[in-house]
Amino acid sequence: MTAYIQDAVRTPRGRAKADGGLATLKPQRLVAALIESLETRNQHARDPQALILGSVGQVGAQGGNIALVSKLYAQLPDEAGAWTINNYCASGLTAIGQAANMVSTGGAATVLAGGVEMMSRVPFMADQADFYADADLPQRARYVPVVIAADRLAETEGISREEMDAVTLASQEKAAAAEGTGLVASRIALNGLLRDECARPTTAKALAALPPAFGALAKSYSEALGGVAIDHRHTLAHAPPVADGAGLALITATPSGAGARGRIVAYAESGGDPAASLTAGFRAMDLALSRASLKLADMDRIEFMEAFAVTIAKFFRDYDVDHRRVNVSGGHLAKGHPMGATGAILLSSLLDALDDADGRYGLVVVAGASGVGAAMVIERLSTAHRRALAS
Repeated sequence: MTAYIQDAVRTPRGRAKADGGLATLKPQRLVAALIESLETRNQHARDPQALILGSVGQVGAQGGNIALVSKLYAQLPDEAGAWTINNYCASGLTAIGQAANMVSTGGAATVLAGGVEMMSRVPFMADQADFYADADLPQRARYVPVVIAADRLAETEGISREEMDAVTLASQEKAAAAEGTGLVASRIALNGLLRDECARPTTAKALAALPPAFGALAKSYSEALGGVAIDHRHTLAHAPPVADGAGLALITATPSGAGARGRIVAYAESGGDPAASLTAGFRAMDLALSRASLKLADMDRIEFMEAFAVTIAKFFRDYDVDHRRVNVSGGHLAKGHPMGATGAILLSSLLDALDDADGRYGLVVVAGASGVGAAMVIERLSTAHRRALAS
C-alpha cells in the first residue's frame, strides 16, 4: 500500500449534553473547521477528489449523507465525491482505510477522510433500526447493546472489577497529564472549547465505590441473551462517555509541500463473533501487524480504543505489550466516544504521540458492536524523510 497521511486533526470531544461545549454546532460545522485547519498547513486540503466520513447515527442532523452536506457547507469543489460510511464504532478508521485504498490504486490523488458524531443531536440508536429488536435472527446474532455485551465479555473472559478500575484510573490520569503538551498538538479549539471536556478526574477509592450500572438495561434484552443472567461488572466509570466530536485526515498518493506526517503501512478490517462483541478489533490488529511484517514490540505508540474497560484490560492481559506505549494521552474512558469519529480521532492522537516520542511505528485499533473491528499500522516520517520524499 502506498498512501500517506499528509496531516490529521481533531476537535476536542464535547459532552453530549444540551450544554456541552460543541452542542450548539451542527456536525458539518465541525467538519468544516477541520478542513479549515488542514488548509492552513496543506494547500491541497481544499482540492480533494473525495470526502469520506464515518457516522453511525445517519438520521436527523446527520442524515441526508452528512459527507455531502459537509462538502457543500465547506464549499469544497463540486467535482469532489462525498459519501458516508456506517461501520459502527470503526467508521472513522474505515473511512481512512477506504481513502488509503483509493489513492494507492490510483483512484484519487487526494482524499479527505475521517468521521463525525454529534451525540447531543443524534443519540445512540436514534435510527431505530429493525435490527435492534429483530427476533428472526439466529440467537447468537441478535443485537445486544454494547454496554451489555461488555459485561458479558468481562464475565466470559474473567476480567475482574479490579482490573477494570485500574485501566480506568490510568486513562483519567494520563488524560489530565497530557493537557498542555505535544500530545494534544493536533487538537484544534472550537466554539470556545479548548480541551476534551468529558474527562473526570477520580481516585481508586472513588472507582471502587461505584455500583454496576447496566443490570436494569439487560432485562430488556433477556430474550436476545437467551435468558442467561450476567454478572454485571461495568460501572458508569468503566464506559466511555457519549460525546460530540470529529476527526479528519488528508490522505495522499504522494507527499506534497514539506512532506507527509506518516505513511500507511498496513490496514485491516475484520468481522468477529457477534456474541463476543468488541473482540473483532483484536483480530484486525493481528491482521494489520501481519500485513506490515511487524510485531507489537515494534510499535512505539499504540492507540487502542477503550470501547469499555474490559477491552483494554483484556489487551493488557492477553498481549505482551509495554503499557507505557499505549494510550499515552488517555483513552476513551476518560475523553469520550463520538462513535463514527473515533477512529479518525485516534489516528490524529497517534501522530501526536509519535511526534512527541520521536517514534517510528504506530498502531490504531478500534472495535464495535456485533463483531466489527479495524486496525492500521503507520510509519511516522522524520523531517529528513519528509524532505527526501518531497524533493
